[in-house]
Amino acid sequence: MIPNALLPAPAVFLDRDGTLIEEVGYLRAPDEVVLYPWTIDAVRAFNRAGLPVVVITNQSGIARGILTESMLQEVHRHLSSLLEAGGARIDAYYYCPHHPAGSVPGYTRSCDCRKPGCALINQASADLNLDPARSFVVGDKWIDVGAARSAGARGILVRTGYGAGEEAQPRPHLSADVVVDNLVEAASWILRQC
Repeated sequence: MIPNALLPAPAVFLDRDGTLIEEVGYLRAPDEVVLYPWTIDAVRAFNRAGLPVVVITNQSGIARGILTESMLQEVHRHLSSLLEAGGARIDAYYYCPHHPAGSVPGYTRSCDCRKPGCALINQASADLNLDPARSFVVGDKWIDVGAARSAGARGILVRTGYGAGEEAQPRPHLSADVVVDNLVEAASWILRQC
């Protein structure tokens, strides 16, 4: 019999912009990071419940030459420090730097890691021993829900960021498990499912 500690764990996969932090377009610098008032509480609730928290984010600005991977890493370090100051923790960051309409060689291409593809979820699951089928994806776009469906996870659409506009334009054959106002409401729903 395999000990429970070795079994893949459920996790929460969070979109970054418009879900975890305010949407500002192509975020280029740490000082542009603005947490929603409920972000720390929501992430801390996941941490206390023992759910790994993984950020999955499309960052086509890298392919477009708007920012570099090192700038992105700096933004993520800053975001983590803001959360840690409030007793909350992101366990890992996974991002897609590609876009077929990019201009930077090596990043200008189609890929499976760009949401709604599920390669970021699959890679995080392999790296961190996570079970997508018992996990949740939270985001402000239908592509986040699409990534959840592709990975076999539950998808939650939040109305922050682009979410209210996305909700007003439903996608055929794609629906969220639940639509909520923000990340703290998503956390409440997720924790009731666990």
